[in-house]
Amino acid sequence: MSMLISKQDDVTIAMPGERLDTATALEAETELIAQVNAGATRVVVDFSKTAYISSAGLRVLLRLAKVLMQKSGKLALCNANGQIHEVLEISGFVTMLSYCATLAEAIEAVVPVPLARERERERGFNQAELLAQRVARRLGVPVRPRWLWRVKPTRPQSDLAASERRANVRGAFRASSQVSGRHVLVVDDVLTTGATLGECARALRDGGARRVGVLTVARVPHPAV
Repeated sequence: MSMLISKQDDVTIAMPGERLDTATALEAETELIAQVNAGATRVVVDFSKTAYISSAGLRVLLRLAKVLMQKSGKLALCNANGQIHEVLEISGFVTMLSYCATLAEAIEAVVPVPLARERERERGFNQAELLAQRVARRLGVPVRPRWLWRVKPTRPQSDLAASERRANVRGAFRASSQVSGRHVLVVDDVLTTGATLGECARALRDGGARRVGVLTVARVPHPAV
């Protein structure tokens, strides 16, 4: 069995092979538990490539859920075909665990990184909001620019070293109480040190967001700072 493992921020996404049954269960469980032992606390099992699951496969999910619970983690399932979804539903896994039809379905709103008012007036637009609108259209979810705003002026990050960037944006954002309990996706144009996106995510979590994802168009792997 080929178990594909990928990461999205703090979420580990596991994609089993064509069958999750007696022949493949032990290998699957070993790989999944190894991910948890390596520090994964938020795991999504994506059934996009899986055509069949047996009772042995269900036991793998149950074992994984229990191990994650012991570590205050969480297991979610997604992209199950008709047969697998029916099995999960009959066995109670759909109600016992978090289930979404797709990974994107779990996102409830897209939030652009707010631009300072003075800079937005100069430019005439916020590039992060323009990108957020395109992403939200593709996902079929609303854009919520008023869910996150700046509460203090900051210097342009491009002028600063990495340590200065973190200090520059510390406490610069505040989130609306409307984010409480929601899964939101923060969108910006470029990721350099991650200081701005990290501070936005912190503000959203402080506001009660259940889960925060981030998306950028480009990344600078070795910033000259």
